Amino acid sequence: MTNSIADIEKSRCIFIIGSNTTEAHPLVAYRVMKAHKNGAALVVADPRRIHISTFSDIHVRQKLGTDVALINGIMHVIIKEGWEDREFITNRTEGFDALSTMVERFTPERTAEITGVSSEDIRKIAELYAKSEVSAIIYAMGITQHTTGVDNVKSLANLSMLCGHIGKEGGGVNPLRGQNNVQGACDMGGLPDVYPGYQRVNDENAAKKFEQAWNATLSRKPGLTITDIFTAIDEGKVRALYVMAENPMLSDPDIRHVEKALGSLDLLIVQDIFMTETARLADVVLPGVTFAEKDGVFTNTERKAQRIRKAIDPIGDSVPDWEIIRNLSKKTGYPMDYKHPSEIQEEISRLTPSYGGITYDRLEGDGLQWPCPDKSHPGTVFLHKDKFSRGRALFSAIDYFPPAELPDDEYPLALTTGRMYFHYHTGTLSRKSPSLNLETESGYAEISRADAQQLGIKDGEKVKVVSRRGEIETTAVVTDKVEAGLIFIPFHFFEGAANVLTNTAFDPVAKIPELKVCAVRVAKAS
Repeated sequence: MTNSIADIEKSRCIFIIGSNTTEAHPLVAYRVMKAHKNGAALVVADPRRIHISTFSDIHVRQKLGTDVALINGIMHVIIKEGWEDREFITNRTEGFDALSTMVERFTPERTAEITGVSSEDIRKIAELYAKSEVSAIIYAMGITQHTTGVDNVKSLANLSMLCGHIGKEGGGVNPLRGQNNVQGACDMGGLPDVYPGYQRVNDENAAKKFEQAWNATLSRKPGLTITDIFTAIDEGKVRALYVMAENPMLSDPDIRHVEKALGSLDLLIVQDIFMTETARLADVVLPGVTFAEKDGVFTNTERKAQRIRKAIDPIGDSVPDWEIIRNLSKKTGYPMDYKHPSEIQEEISRLTPSYGGITYDRLEGDGLQWPCPDKSHPGTVFLHKDKFSRGRALFSAIDYFPPAELPDDEYPLALTTGRMYFHYHTGTLSRKSPSLNLETESGYAEISRADAQQLGIKDGEKVKVVSRRGEIETTAVVTDKVEAGLIFIPFHFFEGAANVLTNTAFDPVAKIPELKVCAVRVAKAS
């Protein structure tokens, strides 16, 4: 997030797109609702009628995968009406002319044809967002999990810069991370092309710094993304895989392909706290621990590093993850001598400029938000106040491209996937809870009343959902939450796993698969 969670309450207009905020991020949604109660306008763009949309001033249902077109259409209106922040554009950005030329083609009428959102609503959103004193954008994986995921994010950045709503309290572009330490994992180099602090592996100065610190020779070549790894397994280039706190047998697209790939490995190691669907396929399972059984630091969605403290001793033979890695490293010939997480945090602050002032002793309170370059720095509540890291921010002229797979005669419905309130991600934790299972015990497929009537499907009946990758059987929920032509399946349930159906097509830059749209057909189960 460019801004902070508490900052949301200072917004005068909140634009939520690709985020089922109340169900997936309820504590953030609380701040949104508080701001709305205090007079902030609330705009929601989501193909489904989600809980937070029932409170919105405007809710639009764009067709799956048309986010770039919708945002371009909003910017078209803002520029035509002269609502852009000219001073901000002139003093702090570049590339505006190219952007203006691109969005010129996205008239409200053309945008309506592409997205299914009325031209009147496009104009209303543009006026609310642009004219509010400060407007915030909130998004999640409904924006990123597309073949145009990077374009979607850049488009939202364009919109924020166009109106000068970035670099100030209550504004910004704010992605909500999917898990509690996803931000921290990325910050610490959990990506194939960077070291901690997003220092690129092909940057010679960065590489030399880490070589000296770690007393090791390091490659200058970026590694593989998750999607690249499974392609490399198919090609015989990857023969062993170490999976830590991840469950690709439920979370990755085209699960049948994932299962085949994992089964062809010479060695599969899984490190987790429960016997997940992926761990059941492993040659070796290493038992990690929960947050309550270890000390350390998590960095959350608002860039805040926070201490976690061991409440109980590890259960059974389980061991904190850092100890497992340290011990395994020693066994393979590279000695790691860390004795406590505080020593690891000290190394992080020494080698990672944005964490330079984030030390164990400074995390006794509420935490610190990076960038925090030194021990006298209080942390950064919101980014880009006076300048951008590259100097001037760059507008990107982005055209609209449709999803990789659209409905046709054979597969006439569009499927989207996501989370629901009572379960979390692949259910590794939440489905172990009797009370949560009591709320929702099994998966389902939301289908519109019109489609259900046409197909002769009744609420609660078993249905078969088929895509080009495979088929599942699940329960039909006939509802107004989805419109005709669209179905929704939560991905938490292995018994009717949505990702058996989803497409492996991915964004060419970020390599994120297009989990949010594919073509399917639905029929009564025999």
